[in-house]
Amino acid sequence: MNSGTRTLVVDGPAGAIDVALDVPSGPVTGVAVVAHPHPLFGGTRDNKVVQTLARALLATGHACWRPNFRGVGASAGEHDEGRGETEDLLAVVAAARSHETANAGAAAALVLAGFSFGSFVQTRVAARLREQGAPATRLVLVGTATSRFEVETVPDDTVLIHGELDDTVPLQSVFDWARPQQLPVIVIPGADHFFHRRLPLIKRIVVEALEARRP
Repeated sequence: MNSGTRTLVVDGPAGAIDVALDVPSGPVTGVAVVAHPHPLFGGTRDNKVVQTLARALLATGHACWRPNFRGVGASAGEHDEGRGETEDLLAVVAAARSHETANAGAAAALVLAGFSFGSFVQTRVAARLREQGAPATRLVLVGTATSRFEVETVPDDTVLIHGELDDTVPLQSVFDWARPQQLPVIVIPGADHFFHRRLPLIKRIVVEALEARRP
């Protein structure tokens, strides 16, 4: 993403997970794991929405871990329709938490962020972490693929962003998923699934949402 981006390898269930790590210039206030869109349709950790989410999280003091899903870049394995990808992200979360705890001497707050397929996987990761008694602090979901996958329920403070004119995941399907949870949906007028010319707005929304919760 920038000259300060480091690459590292996390051991996952299917082998190596290829991860990019960005660290804020100031104090680290937490960690974030950012998941990219569907790998069979060109999704990678360098997707523009993923990078926008990472920039927003960096601006709020989070060290950002951006893994490539199975079969993308140097990540081992093959696409597993979200099942293996969930296990891989759990391994990245564990590595990120361990890394920041070792550096800061205390458990770090965790944000799970994702775009499209990545959002779907992050809801599965969040559910698993809750079952383990180690939940994420916040979720940020953009273009969540509710019409294509069985997306898990999420906490009521989840930041949920969708484009008004998304023809990949219709806005109505997001409303139908969010309604039983009484979960607010932030709709960006005129935006398509990839948020062309709307990326600065996504960054602003995420920064403001996270800053509002900062102690």
